[in-house]
Amino acid sequence: MKNKLLCFLVLIFFTAVFLLTCSSAPKNPGEIFLLRDQAEAGLVAANHEASRGNFEVSRTMLAEYKRLAVLADDQSLIIRVCLSYGNVLYSLGRADEAFAEWDRALYEAGKLGSAEILSLVKIFYARGNLLSGKVTPDAALIEVTRESANIKSSRTYIAFSWQVRGLALRLLERWSEAENAVRQSLAIHEKDKYLENASYDWYTIASIRSLSGNLQGALQALETSIAFDRRVENSWGLAASWRAMGDVLRKAGRESDAVLAYQRSRDIFTAMGKEDEAREIDKRLEIQ
Repeated sequence: MKNKLLCFLVLIFFTAVFLLTCSSAPKNPGEIFLLRDQAEAGLVAANHEASRGNFEVSRTMLAEYKRLAVLADDQSLIIRVCLSYGNVLYSLGRADEAFAEWDRALYEAGKLGSAEILSLVKIFYARGNLLSGKVTPDAALIEVTRESANIKSSRTYIAFSWQVRGLALRLLERWSEAENAVRQSLAIHEKDKYLENASYDWYTIASIRSLSGNLQGALQALETSIAFDRRVENSWGLAASWRAMGDVLRKAGRESDAVLAYQRSRDIFTAMGKEDEAREIDKRLEIQ
């Protein structure tokens, strides 16, 4: 009886210590999203690097965040990382690898069961096919217009679909329709203060106007693009717009102004450490 009582008191003691320890320790967090949170934040940062022309930096980041998304087995996150990863690889001239990423996104979207996400992936894929010449602009326009009907919840996705339609219409030389489509994207980006994206919209509008022969309108659009990029210190966008400014000025017969624009572009590319782009500007300057 004495031993039994002693055992009972010891049990009460350890039970009390256990309860006291539990009461002072952090509570069980329940669901854990550490991998997903890290990958989500990283995806935003990687996309930001890509928008500024730091494609190799972005590629390295996305490779890691894709790994985290796979570890978390989060289909939506895997899809979005693969789409961005494909974009960066394509920008680096690695088209086959880019399409492999988009194929993975398409496969995951098919299993996810979201019509909106599946349509978004199809629009990305259509853009890749369009830029690669794998489909005609007419075919791309039809597909993007059809899939855009399912894009409703995200204004960013809606803007993207308008941007791709604008690219297809530009290739079809339907100039006014192309500009109107890109302006739909621009309206969203300006309202939501995605200034880098708005800058790219104006850059695209400039290309549409230049191709249609509206050189003065193209120069005005590039000036607006540059103004947006200055507001967010987007050096890549600034250098690209000054280079395009030189091209349009040369096309307009304003050679001395074109040279100044090219030199400004080269200075920015050089300051960024983008030597290949700077050498490309040098080639333009040799043709005078």
